[in-house]
Amino acid sequence: MSEVVRFYQYKSLLGSRGAVSAEDLMEKLEISRATLKRDIAKLRDQLHVPIRFDRDRGGYVMEQGHDDSELPGLWFNQQEILALVTIQHLMTQLAPGLLGPKLRPLQERLTQLMERHGLTGQDIAQRIRIVHAGKRRVAAQFFEAVAAATLARKRLKVTHFNRQNGQTLERELSPQRLVHYRDNWYLDAWCHLREDLRSFSVDALTQVHVLDTQAKEIAARRIDEVLSVSYGIFGGAPKAWAVLKFTPERARWVRGEQWHPLQESRDEADGSYVLSVPYSDEREILGDILKFGADVLVMAPVDLKRKVHQAGLALACRYV
Repeated sequence: MSEVVRFYQYKSLLGSRGAVSAEDLMEKLEISRATLKRDIAKLRDQLHVPIRFDRDRGGYVMEQGHDDSELPGLWFNQQEILALVTIQHLMTQLAPGLLGPKLRPLQERLTQLMERHGLTGQDIAQRIRIVHAGKRRVAAQFFEAVAAATLARKRLKVTHFNRQNGQTLERELSPQRLVHYRDNWYLDAWCHLREDLRSFSVDALTQVHVLDTQAKEIAARRIDEVLSVSYGIFGGAPKAWAVLKFTPERARWVRGEQWHPLQESRDEADGSYVLSVPYSDEREILGDILKFGADVLVMAPVDLKRKVHQAGLALACRYV
């Protein structure tokens, strides 16, 4: 463990608890008593961290309300790094529009925060990279209108292109929530045309108008039951469980992946990996299965196995 990381752990341990004994610090940080003494001295004398030993409480404490010290460098865990870079990346990619003036102060604050800890936007761009795959373009004015209506609880009048059947329909929607999934934005909404909950790809909206009418409210639990219980972006109650067996070689990657919150899995004696996930619409899971080629076998259900077989034959025929 580097010294900087260890120093941040001191602040975390002492800042979120009461008195911490020397023995607890040595155990948590996996250091010797000599290292503990050197660390405490450096934190106090060089970095001005207000740590003191409280004899009555039998441990080290950090004085509350006096911690204006800063440790050298900046340390984020992987989730915080991803969040920071994603926010910065999204801001730089947003086209000028309705949200431009509103986002500018936030972007300035983010830049100040980074500079305070010795980072600049150029540093981030050079050292951390976010790669997008399959990202579809969304008209900025449409996204802004959808987001504004969702937050303001207003209905939308949209023209939607259905890629499945090639039809374009005008619909009135009560937006419930925006979902960012696999680099694309989707809108979970109550469709007044179908009188049901549906999920719409925002990039498939060709016209968007915010109405003055209040949106119909749907309980979050109901939305989850309809749109979040099955595999992927397609909603609906699960109609079956896909049971997939991955080869020992491919299992080294898939074993660490989460395909669905309710997934079930087991390891086989030969090193292969069996993964089971619920699904309501086979389109997305069919595509994900096919990308693994011969490294995966559909064990169940029979209908899904048949469709994978047909898709494989059709693919092979194109290369004859």
